[in-house]
Amino acid sequence: MADKKQNYSADQIQVLKGLEPVRRRPGMYIGTTDVRGLHHLIWEVLDNAIDEAMAGYCDRIMVILNEDGSVTVADNGRGIPVDKHKVTGVSALETVLTVLHAGGKFGGDDSGYKVSGGLHGVGVSVVNALSTKILAEIRRDGKVYSHEYKMGVAQGDIKVTGETKSTGTSMTFWPDTKVFETVEFDTPTIITRLRQQAYLTKGVCISFEDKRKGRHEGEIAGDASYKYQFYFEGGVKSYVDHLNLNKDAVCDVIYIEYEVPEAKIEIALQYSQTYNENIITFANNIHTLEGGMHLTGFKSALTRSLNNYARSKSFLKEKDLNMTNEDVREGLTAVISVKLADPQFEGQTKSKLGNPEIRKAVETVFNEKLSEYLEENPNDGKLIIAKGMLASRARLASRAARDTVLRKGALEGMTLPGKLADCTSRDPKNSELYIVEGDSAGGSAKQGRDRYTQAILPLRGKILNVEQARLDRMLGNNEIKALIIALGTGIGETFDIERLRYNRIVIMTDADVDGAHIRTLLLTLFFRYFKPLIEAGFIYIAQPPLYKVSKGKTSEYAFSDEAKDKILKDWGIEIKTEEEQAEEEDDEANEAKNKKPKKPRASIQRYKGLGEMNPDQLWETTMDPERRTMLKVSIKDAELADSVFDTLMGSEVLPRRKFIQTHAKKVKNLDI
Repeated sequence: MADKKQNYSADQIQVLKGLEPVRRRPGMYIGTTDVRGLHHLIWEVLDNAIDEAMAGYCDRIMVILNEDGSVTVADNGRGIPVDKHKVTGVSALETVLTVLHAGGKFGGDDSGYKVSGGLHGVGVSVVNALSTKILAEIRRDGKVYSHEYKMGVAQGDIKVTGETKSTGTSMTFWPDTKVFETVEFDTPTIITRLRQQAYLTKGVCISFEDKRKGRHEGEIAGDASYKYQFYFEGGVKSYVDHLNLNKDAVCDVIYIEYEVPEAKIEIALQYSQTYNENIITFANNIHTLEGGMHLTGFKSALTRSLNNYARSKSFLKEKDLNMTNEDVREGLTAVISVKLADPQFEGQTKSKLGNPEIRKAVETVFNEKLSEYLEENPNDGKLIIAKGMLASRARLASRAARDTVLRKGALEGMTLPGKLADCTSRDPKNSELYIVEGDSAGGSAKQGRDRYTQAILPLRGKILNVEQARLDRMLGNNEIKALIIALGTGIGETFDIERLRYNRIVIMTDADVDGAHIRTLLLTLFFRYFKPLIEAGFIYIAQPPLYKVSKGKTSEYAFSDEAKDKILKDWGIEIKTEEEQAEEEDDEANEAKNKKPKKPRASIQRYKGLGEMNPDQLWETTMDPERRTMLKVSIKDAELADSVFDTLMGSEVLPRRKFIQTHAKKVKNLDI
């Protein structure tokens, strides 16, 4: 030990040069190296183009997924400067691409941008570090400049490759397969982001093209491209229109745009006849997933303004209690966008805005402008207040119902639901709750489970569709009550994820239409009332087998039609249609008469219900941690998820019919 201490010297201190820190620890700069981190490369380059647009120098942006796996982001902005930088001694372009914390986004009177999403100056240089190659093309000063980089290192000097009358920047990069778990870009993810940015930067046209072949259904021979274009004059007002497209609106979209010394503030909101809130916040076009000070200011002003208006118009009497934050946000869809010179984001991924001054600015502006709107639009004001007061009465009713359900329930250490077969373990990290369809499957699961770690909760029939019900009505449903007590977290304003009794909640339903419907109803419940459980990765979907394939004494389970066909193929058994099988039976009869050897055959059992499996089969195929396959439920795009749940489970029939007609041909093995 003494020798090791003596050998510790300056020689052991590593100094990472250039972009090497990024390659060593990519997660510090882009969050992860999975598919989210991969897409973060596009967002970093896109942010530079958006910054040009917010500064008023750019009105066209294009994102292209090239056939060779590279991505091109191009704009018609000013073009990155190519003259020599006085500090680094190389061009400004090379400085931006190879030096961390270099850029025109740090503020000051002579900075390149008054408002920007890229603050740390690490965006495009990180993309360079994590790409095998970058090709930068700059159009400015009447010339086209080109510069290539490999593994973050400039290849020679900038070259003049042509003349042009236009200006702008084009960056093409090839993600490094040694850094990322996957380099397959997801078209819907990119389209959602580009649409969002177009809403937030009104008057800017953002286009997308996917040139990869074989990626899209219904491709025309010889033309594999897939194109989208977004342009919105209405800004975030158009965004709210989009979010509430299939919802029954209570009032018109309320739109506020105002500039104060601290920031430019843009807010749009609308109430609908739904029971869930959907508030999306942005700072300098960066989606602040965790909100921040601008969201806090908005919520505070909304509650105060509506209560003040309700009392001034005598909707609320002296004896009445004020509406709460939850009451005034029921059925609310809102988009809040602030643009400020020096935003203080938490972390490089910028998920939360921390500027204290923006809270006061948003609160003051929104309070004043919303009060003006309500006075000028009394009909909308009356409908909004009626919506909030109805939510208030429902909240009081649901609190009484919830207290009745939970007062002597698990949260106070009393009786768990009688139908719950609990596990022995009391450590949530080791405990699993299987939500099983029907008593028959529940019986098999109870017999086949690991009693120490696995709890079983059978559900009888289909639970209530919570998309069309308030909490008070939900708590009248016995199946939902049993599930809430079993989880232990409480619900609504009493929800506490720290009280969760199981860190794996597994939905296990039959592989038929009814099973799929029950699974969807449960996912709707979790998404609307237990979303933190999904975000924490605690919700799973079990994958029971579809088939048991047997030949003689040999049996294998197949979890898909493809897997079943592979088993048959491996056994040397030809896959036949029903007509061919009927003909084969006739042939076998003739072969028996002629004493010819029989062709190898297999027995195929189709499982339509979990109850058809005995406890041992259910354990070895679906519940054994060593052999089972489960799908973890995640929210890749909360906005899209909200829209899908509203379409499939909401009260409007027409959008659901259109969805079914659009996707009907994609359904395989539909059991009716």
